[in-house]
Amino acid sequence: MLIAPWVVAGAVDPLTPLDLNIPAQELASALEQFSRSTGMAVLVDRQLTRGRRSTAVKGRLSATDALSRLLDGSGLMARYARGDAFTLQAAKVAELPTGSVSVTQSSSLAGNSYATAIQVALERSLCRLPAIRPGSFRALLQVWIGRDGVVQHSRLVSSTGDAERDAALVESLRNLNIERPAPSSLSQPVTLLLLPESSGKRMECSNGKGVSGG
Repeated sequence: MLIAPWVVAGAVDPLTPLDLNIPAQELASALEQFSRSTGMAVLVDRQLTRGRRSTAVKGRLSATDALSRLLDGSGLMARYARGDAFTLQAAKVAELPTGSVSVTQSSSLAGNSYATAIQVALERSLCRLPAIRPGSFRALLQVWIGRDGVVQHSRLVSSTGDAERDAALVESLRNLNIERPAPSSLSQPVTLLLLPESSGKRMECSNGKGVSGG
């Protein structure tokens, strides 16, 4: 059943920057806090948000940018009824075929230059922060890459075991630029498996050549 428990009077301009601090939490409660903080009206099916978590939102952001960040990794995206009201739906990426490409073994990369480009871009992003530096955790992710080579949406399929690290990992994929246009033959989503150091197949941040094993 569709419910609208978070409609707030006096909605603000969704493009006006706001100081927001919404911790990562159950998606339903995060949306309620988001609505009260921004004045945006939410119409959502609770069944759709059940079992999903939000990404932390902190800083001075417009309501639309904050909502996009909050939904990162949830598998959902906003569909606006008007500028200050929205519903949620399963995330979709326009003009991209469906399917699955697994970027998991270094031995498979030699004949797939775009897979290598994904690896390099991912390594560049993850190796910047100690919290998500590969080698100490396992994570399974999926990304949808636009024709321009920029990640349009990401989803954390399996947790690293740490909520803060999960959020940082999803944030690191936000608008990740592969720096090469996605080939028309690329199947989506692209599946990425990060394994701990003990697996013997991991990213090597020290040598500039990303390898994700599986």
